Amino acid sequence: MANRVYNVLFLCTGNSARSVMAEAILDGLGEGRFRAFSAGAHPAGDIHAETRALLQSLGYRTEGLRSKGWEEFSGGDGAAMDLVITVCDRAAKEACPVWPGHPVTAHWGFEDPAAFRGPGVERPAVFARVYNQIESSVQLLVKLPLGPLGPAGLKREIDAIGRRLAPRP
Repeated sequence: MANRVYNVLFLCTGNSARSVMAEAILDGLGEGRFRAFSAGAHPAGDIHAETRALLQSLGYRTEGLRSKGWEEFSGGDGAAMDLVITVCDRAAKEACPVWPGHPVTAHWGFEDPAAFRGPGVERPAVFARVYNQIESSVQLLVKLPLGPLGPAGLKREIDAIGRRLAPRP
């Protein structure tokens, strides 16, 4: 019997930095167990240049990454999601659609590197710090024994990852 592949949607407001990073990281670390997607409530229209540069410098493929709205995934036409994880405080507080298939939902709050307003020379370090936090969270997700946990156990574990690693505003 083939191993199950879990569809994971990472949501943020602009879908230009954090959610895109999470998508790329999970696709890279997921070892074929996961299929990652990202979207935003109000997509920026393009991936932030610093996000793209960072991912490329770390060896991620970025050709298929794009900023898109969550309506692409909330209808019945797209892949059914197993997990929907918000990665920014705005998306967690917005009214999210009802997802087909009733996926497990959770929130991992990360600082928005695209909102950084300090000296430009500091911007790459901010993006790298947020990337490292997201990567740590995704590494924990990948290690979970998803099948045996069941939906309630999976929810508990995914929430625990958010509480453990996500910085509090």
